[in-house]
This record gives sequence, C-alpha cells and structure tokens, in this order.
Amino acid sequence: MAELSLIESFARLLRARGDRVVRGPGDDAAVVRARPFAVTSLDTVVEGVHFRRATHSFADIGHAALASALSDLAAMGAEPGEAYVGLVRPDDVSDEDARVLVEAAEALAERTGVTIAGGDVSGGPALAVTVAVTGWADDAQVLVGRDGARAGELLGVTGELGGSGAGLRLLGGLEADLAPELRSALLHRHRRPQPRLEAGLELARAGAGAMIDLSDGIATDARHLAVRSGVAVVVELDALPLAEGVAEVAGAAGEDAAAFAAGAGEDFELLLSAPAQRRGALERAAAEAGTTLTWIGEVGPGRGLELRGRTAAAGELRGYEHGAGRRAPEPPPAGDPGPQRRSAERVPPSEPGPA
Repeated sequence: MAELSLIESFARLLRARGDRVVRGPGDDAAVVRARPFAVTSLDTVVEGVHFRRATHSFADIGHAALASALSDLAAMGAEPGEAYVGLVRPDDVSDEDARVLVEAAEALAERTGVTIAGGDVSGGPALAVTVAVTGWADDAQVLVGRDGARAGELLGVTGELGGSGAGLRLLGGLEADLAPELRSALLHRHRRPQPRLEAGLELARAGAGAMIDLSDGIATDARHLAVRSGVAVVVELDALPLAEGVAEVAGAAGEDAAAFAAGAGEDFELLLSAPAQRRGALERAAAEAGTTLTWIGEVGPGRGLELRGRTAAAGELRGYEHGAGRRAPEPPPAGDPGPQRRSAERVPPSEPGPA
C-alpha cells in the first residue's frame, strides 16, 4: 500500500477524545485547543536496540512506544493530551503489521484518554517508532520536575521493581524455576509497560517535591534526580519492593535480587522525593491511583547517589544508559518461536493484561 493510503487507513482507526483536537489526522498539521502550559516529550524505539521482532509482536511494539512516551508525562504530573506517531518500516513489514502496531497504540490511547492526533510513515532499513506526546496543565506550579528534591526529604517509589528486567532476561533465554503463569506475567510486564499517569497526577497534587520515571533503573534514574536537584540521594537496596519472580530470575542469573532490580530498566514506575510531613498524603494518593508507595531512602546534603545494601557491588551498580551499547535480547532458543509474525493479533481496548 502507498504511504498516503496507509496513513489514511490509520486515520480511520483513530478516535478523538475530548474537545481539544480541532483538526487531527488528514491535514498537514494537527490543530489543538491549548491550555496555559503544554508539557511535551518525545521517545523513540528502534528494532535491535529496544526490541526484536522474534520476541515482540507488532502490537507489543506499538503499545510500548506510546507507553514509554506517556510515562514522561506521568513523571511531570501532567494531564495527558495528544500523541503523534512516526513509523519507519522496512520492506518486510506489511500493511497489516503496521495496522496492528497502530491499533495497539490506539488501544492504550483509549485507556489513558489520549488522542493520537497525527503522524507520519516512511520506509527505512529498520523498524522504528517515534512518539511525541503533549500533556497539559493550567498552572506551572503543579508540575513536578527532577530538580525539586531537597535535603531532609524522603525517597519513595511506586509499584514493584525488576519485573520488566526479569522479563527481558527470560526473553533472552535465561532459564528460571517459575510457574508458567508467573513467567507469562513477567514477559507481559516487559512487553506491555503501563504508564503511571493517574499516579503521577495524584502524587504531584499531594506534594511530591521531585519525580522521575524509572525507564533506566534506579541505579541510573536516582542519580539523574540527585544531579538535577544538586543533592545527595541515598537508596536502601534492601527496601526496594521487588516484583514477584524477580528473586528467582536474579538467582538463576547469579545476581543479588535487589541489585538486579536496581539496575533493571523499563519498569516505568515513579521515583519521587517528598517532605516527611507529606508522607501520609502521598501514600493515600498512590492508593487512590491504584498503586503502592514504598519509602526506600532519603535525600541529604551533598551531591550524587549512594546505594546501600548487602551486595558488595552496591556502589558500582548502573542501570541502562541509552545509546551506550544497549541491545534488545537475542531471540529465544529453538522451540520457543516467540510472537514473530502474529500479524492478526488484536488488542482488547480496555484490557491491560496480567501485569
């Protein structure tokens, strides 16, 4: 199918939500009713770096591309608005494959109240998806950045950690003693991350001082927060809330479970700092958003990150560093063909899966 016809077929899949979008797909540019403050982020996933088609379906790819971009809005405490999707497809990606990818992104957009308001399609040597997202706020003071942590504050994290990293190891062929349903849940956690949009909004309103999403793991992202805020951040590794199955996967890999979770990326949970007097309000805000908040450390004077724990390698841990040799897992061993070419897959619009 010609690119113009494919774009037109995408436009028929997409639905506007709310009344912000005046003109969406089909024109040269989108027209959106603005609020006082736009919060904009852009994310790209690339075949061979973030995923392989032998281990991720086209629906997985479309979902994850939008989810990772929306997670940045969650970390700012912004209300989600519009998304714009750019697709680069090689010759062996069919029109049907491309539609499945966009359908999965649209399904996540529906669940999160987002409108995919435009995009583009181009040919290229490798499959890549770029997603730009815009969130909104009426007052810049309600937005939370990485630079708001202050000495004396507590450090907290939503949800559970290490699940996505464990799924990644399993995709790479690691054998771990797991029940089939737990293995499936970890794989789903990696392939279908869920952005903490509601939690980001509620935690910002409840008084979070600084916030960042855990795309690269605490061992990297907590350092970003420390540097941007000009403070020292201390993380107690033994306090990390580990996803079920992480200990088994880490053990199979010969690693300490807490250290494994600290270095694992793509959990897309929220790491935040907050004054001690806001502790109860933040815990209630997290619960109202359907998640948990675990206190894992503190902020102090100085600069940088200290990881404390029983593992001897605590001071040497690092998470993902984008662009520094990161690669997707190799295809699974023979006998486990993965989801490649499941081009007929459809994603139920309101079913987030077991993770």
